[in-house]
Amino acid sequence: MSDSSSYRPATLAIHAGQEPDPTTHSRAVPIYATSSYTFDNSEHAARLFGLSEFGNIYSRLMNPTVDVLEKRLAALDGGVTGLCFASGQAAISAAILTLAHSGQNIVSCTSLYGGTWT
Repeated sequence: MSDSSSYRPATLAIHAGQEPDPTTHSRAVPIYATSSYTFDNSEHAARLFGLSEFGNIYSRLMNPTVDVLEKRLAALDGGVTGLCFASGQAAISAAILTLAHSGQNIVSCTSLYGGTWT
């Protein structure tokens, strides 16, 4: 989908973040249930794991289906990118670990999810 700024929310919710598959011409996003991916050779794998090339490595880090979801949510919210997590605890952990470093503290309410608050 080209420049999404001119589309209505309903169109963004259905089409943002995905182009039809050039091989199958599928309009819908397939559900990629795989957890691992293949590499052309060891150099290709090294580039992907070294983050010098974008691509799928392992589904917990990157999955084509989740990638489309993140792009659609960003388009609907007018954002640049999105980031989805498998659970609320994973989202909280990522946010806290990104902002607070070793020895630092955060201020939170006592109703923060699960065992996050101590």
